[in-house]
Amino acid sequence: FVTVANSFCANATLVKKLPYDTLRDLRPVALMGMSEHVLATHPGSGLKTIADLRAAARARPGSISYASFGSGTSAHLSGALLAQQMGIELIHVPYKGQGPALTDLLGGQVTVMFGNWPEFRGHVQSGKLVALGMATKQRSVYAPDIPTLAEQGAAVESNSWNGLLAPTATPDAVVQAMNTAVNRALAAPTVTAAFEKGGIASLSGTPEQFAAFIRSEIAKYAEVIRKGNITLEG
Repeated sequence: FVTVANSFCANATLVKKLPYDTLRDLRPVALMGMSEHVLATHPGSGLKTIADLRAAARARPGSISYASFGSGTSAHLSGALLAQQMGIELIHVPYKGQGPALTDLLGGQVTVMFGNWPEFRGHVQSGKLVALGMATKQRSVYAPDIPTLAEQGAAVESNSWNGLLAPTATPDAVVQAMNTAVNRALAAPTVTAAFEKGGIASLSGTPEQFAAFIRSEIAKYAEVIRKGNITLEG
């Protein structure tokens, strides 16, 4: 068994010579957890809304940057999708992980960033960062007072998720047993409480539901990558 995240789906398009076939060699077992993303900026940017971001990018082409956890990550591709949807230019600045990217966002070295709400929450609540919007379909239960990007005309959904896969030859009975065990663990009161406190959504479901989710993620990322001619170097 192997644990995978968003990059597993993005790599299906980004990496030209994977040592495995994304859909043929591995089979989904269970989707486990998900952290919602917030699009945030530092107070010194003067930005408060997506409309402000659009106006600034159009008034000063090439001046608005966005940080990511690294090339090909969900934060990178979500920023690219946002730029594509709004018809603006956002300069991608990749980092080696969320930590250093967040540090530079707090310092004003980059303009905006998609990041995990659990890690950004304290900075937003303290005023060290300004939340431009949550990258969720509906208002987040973890941040109900923050408008979604969709409410502001940018239908970008972004998050960080983790799931469990198995070799494709794994018997159905074993996959089902592991799925049941994962769902049981996710439903345990201690796990539920820890996830809720951390702002992480616990996602139980069937292997078939996880398979459909993976296919939709691959398609979503593929469209963004091809439209933006995105590579692992960008």
